[in-house]
Amino acid sequence: MNKIAQKLLNTINDHGFQAYLVGGYPRDLYMGKESVDYDICTSATPKEIKEIFKNSILKVEQYGSVTLMSDNLRFEITTFRKDIKYLNNRKPIEIEYIDNLEEDLKRRDFTMNTMCLDSNGNLIDLLNGREDIKNKIIRTVGNADKKISEDSLRILRAIRFATVLNFNLDEDLKSAIIKYKHLLNNLSYYRKKEELDKIFSSNNAIKGINLIKELGLDENLELSNISNLVQTTYLIGIWAQLDVLDKYNFNSNEKDSIIKINELLNKDILNYNNLYKFGLYISTIAGEIKGIDKKIINERYNDLYIHNRSEIDINADDVCKLLNRKPGKFLKDIFNDLEGKIVNKLLKNDNSQIKKYILNEYSD
Repeated sequence: MNKIAQKLLNTINDHGFQAYLVGGYPRDLYMGKESVDYDICTSATPKEIKEIFKNSILKVEQYGSVTLMSDNLRFEITTFRKDIKYLNNRKPIEIEYIDNLEEDLKRRDFTMNTMCLDSNGNLIDLLNGREDIKNKIIRTVGNADKKISEDSLRILRAIRFATVLNFNLDEDLKSAIIKYKHLLNNLSYYRKKEELDKIFSSNNAIKGINLIKELGLDENLELSNISNLVQTTYLIGIWAQLDVLDKYNFNSNEKDSIIKINELLNKDILNYNNLYKFGLYISTIAGEIKGIDKKIINERYNDLYIHNRSEIDINADDVCKLLNRKPGKFLKDIFNDLEGKIVNKLLKNDNSQIKKYILNEYSD
């Protein structure tokens, strides 16, 4: 058990409150996995937590959650509660603080996420999470229809857990997902992409992709091209195939990569000009989609005389001296010409040969 987390639990206990690590950390520890998921549930209210930990941050008081940074670890500390009312099938907007661990656990999503650890490292399993983990089953806490209709993000969380952990979805959960999949239409693209990123970047991504297709979520997620998807090593390679650039929230680097990958897919990837222009990263991703061996692309790319203009074996000052001319716009034309000739192997990247070529082509 993490010593910093244990210390925080002891501190809360010493002030007369119950406190437990809950969710991801106990689940991962039970499964023998590393975890950075530090959630604490407690009988202390947010204001009482603020009094105990002066440097904690009270984000949104009505959700009963406080954030605390300790030794560079982030802890979310949440008061035992019941969720009374949800807004837009996503966020609880009315809660009730309670003083009962089991009742707090009943509001959570899946049984495997309800296990707790006390300050002595004892595992507390009130809702049979261990049994479902042993059977590799993802099951909702209580009625599946209620859980999924309350919070539509749970649809994608279920698929993400099934993908990453290689678990199966309980049949009631599957039925609820199919029944309420239309609620994904109201979920923000930011949240959808956050979960889909984790699904698509998993080593087991094909399972998540198949679940999306099996449960008919592709239409609601606007992933119209998912049936033709080729699994790639790189996450951006999957997004590039889905034709969602104008829908999902991509940063500038992601957008640039997607545009370049799709441009290169319509070209000869092994062409020297294209390898030079698009670079090894984009070429490798596009090649993977088109089924071209990465080794072949690497060898072809490494065979280039240069990989960027700065590698041309002459500089602007030397060109000016060679031609006895002052710097000017003519230099751009010369270097464009040299770049093209060298990339296409019509001229070796050798200083003496480059000088000879410039004198033959550009001297008065």
